[in-house]
Amino acid sequence: MEVGQDEDLFIIAGPCVIESRASTLRHARKLKSLSESMDIPLIFKSSYDKANRTSLGSFRGPGIDEGLEILRAVKEELGLPVLSDVHAVTEVEKAAHVLDVLQIPAFLSRQTDLILAAAKTQKPVNVKKGQFMSPHEMGHVVEKIRSTGNENILLTERGFSFGYNTLVSDFRSIVIMKELGYPVVFDATHSVQSPGGMGHASGGDRRYVPALAKAAVAAGADGLFMEVHENPAVAKSDGPTMVPLEELEPLWASIKKIAEVTRDAERISTSR
Repeated sequence: MEVGQDEDLFIIAGPCVIESRASTLRHARKLKSLSESMDIPLIFKSSYDKANRTSLGSFRGPGIDEGLEILRAVKEELGLPVLSDVHAVTEVEKAAHVLDVLQIPAFLSRQTDLILAAAKTQKPVNVKKGQFMSPHEMGHVVEKIRSTGNENILLTERGFSFGYNTLVSDFRSIVIMKELGYPVVFDATHSVQSPGGMGHASGGDRRYVPALAKAAVAAGADGLFMEVHENPAVAKSDGPTMVPLEELEPLWASIKKIAEVTRDAERISTSR
């Protein structure tokens, strides 16, 4: 699957964390069916380990070995490219044998050794911009990846910290990061998160996901990152921000229309 600034809108989607093999494959099948029927390229995402949970007792996932085997099943049985987070240099080699895209979590977006290790695999690397970083600073991240000869780079905007337990989205970030010359993704679900807002866990409000996703695509985002779940109320991670599977089709339909209009306008502008 080719993604880029001249390609059609693509979506990275899946449950926040791998809850079980059966659940993961069930979600992946539904997402694949929807992406094919709507002709929207899809990368399946789910984390084998949520290493940055708010509290010690929070569910983290099955771990790297079992988690990668489940993601391998998604690839082999459904033919979907897969993405997951890597948190340490020691994880990278093993993860790269399965993952199509290695993701650097926002909290680790300045960890040079981790970024270099991921980049050296020559696999596509998606770096989430830290909530504490300006979009301009992502130029340094790009330099780190490019130093390894890897040009397969995705940059993701996911909001920035504003006071305690609050994130704000600045859509200038999409424009600024696109000027670095690589595809920019907007994380529509983590952007409505309230980090640590529930005391023992992060909260958030999924009601704002559609508005932010539409605004990001209109601003020129090349892709959307969206965590989804068949029943967010019982999800083991990020339930308040994940979009119910049943609500995806009308949302993706409207987003696709906006993307088509935006790209047509960009083509007209550049041809003058």
